[in-house]
Amino acid sequence: MNFFSFSGGPLCILGNLYVLILFARAILSWFPVSEGSPLVPVVRFLRTITEPVLAPARRIIPPLGMFDMSFLVTLLVFEFLIVPVLCRIG
Repeated sequence: MNFFSFSGGPLCILGNLYVLILFARAILSWFPVSEGSPLVPVVRFLRTITEPVLAPARRIIPPLGMFDMSFLVTLLVFEFLIVPVLCRIG
């Protein structure tokens, strides 16, 4: 399997880009972002783009202690199911 292959069609590229956006949100969630930070617009954008997918997953998958397992499941579903399908059809 070719991870982050941007050589496919437009749907393949969009799927891989969304996985990268999910990674960016995960990495930025580890750092506190104060209200005056220049990263605030980036964090808001990432939340706006990813929350419609993550919110339904959170309703189904409970957290494991302080870890959001729904995020991990969503990332794995995108990486191993949705992106390969998108790369095949487009």
